[in-house]
Amino acid sequence: MSPLLLPSAYAALNVVTTTPEFAAIAREVGGDFIKVVSLARGTEDPHFVDPKPSFIRLLNQADVLVEGGAELEVGWLPPLVENARNKRILAGAPGRIEMTRGIRLLEVSAGGIDRSQGDVHAAGNPHFALDPANGKIMAATLAEAFGRLDPGHAVKFTEQLARFNERLDRKLAAWTALMEPWRGTKVLTYHKSYEYFAARFGLEIVGQIEPKPGIEPSPTHIGSLITMLKAQGVKLVLMEPNRSRKTPEFVANAIGARVVVLPILVGGAEKATDYFTLFEFNLGEVVAALKGLR
Repeated sequence: MSPLLLPSAYAALNVVTTTPEFAAIAREVGGDFIKVVSLARGTEDPHFVDPKPSFIRLLNQADVLVEGGAELEVGWLPPLVENARNKRILAGAPGRIEMTRGIRLLEVSAGGIDRSQGDVHAAGNPHFALDPANGKIMAATLAEAFGRLDPGHAVKFTEQLARFNERLDRKLAAWTALMEPWRGTKVLTYHKSYEYFAARFGLEIVGQIEPKPGIEPSPTHIGSLITMLKAQGVKLVLMEPNRSRKTPEFVANAIGARVVVLPILVGGAEKATDYFTLFEFNLGEVVAALKGLR
């Protein structure tokens, strides 16, 4: 048997994911036939995860490594994989799964980029998991990969994928109906984390607090931003849990808007414990804030 395959049809696949939303979907599809752990915590910035030495041991023992791709983990994952010395999870190996497969990425660069443009991802915006419709694509990618690596349970993976899809379809219909009265609401975001979320649920992003991705704003930028936001009638300022509230609160107070902290990863809030509750929580926070402004 190839060393890249499981030594036993009855052994659970040992799955390591870079971020917890991938782990959450893997649990839905893999069920009892996988063991899964996420390297990043839900409260971390997935661009800048602290590469702990314990991660090397986890990766060394992994049968599967699930990464986002689109350069999301480029700043911290490659050295960990290299030091793990595990052929099963090297680029191109059966156990290396990139979740961008089949995803229509937004903001793909048509030309060259450089550091003067900030933390720009040439391959596209990597926060695609915040569109729940992409959850079905990611789940299918995982089901196919798990079935290929553990063919003895391929039927089970397919069945669990179908149950996940059915539940997600029901939830997506309910979430879309919940947000329908708020379509066209103009929002400001801190970082370019919510483009997929906004596109799915009809929010209009008019700008970011960051003048460029990963670049902190200057007083001049904030001043001109406030002028623009007042003219646009922006209602919400969306921000990630790992960022300081000082500047978002200042901007919101200046324009009569509300700050809403929305986790971008599973586990980023106490009630966002899986892929479904991530959206339940985020949409609930958005709707509650908008109702409070009436």
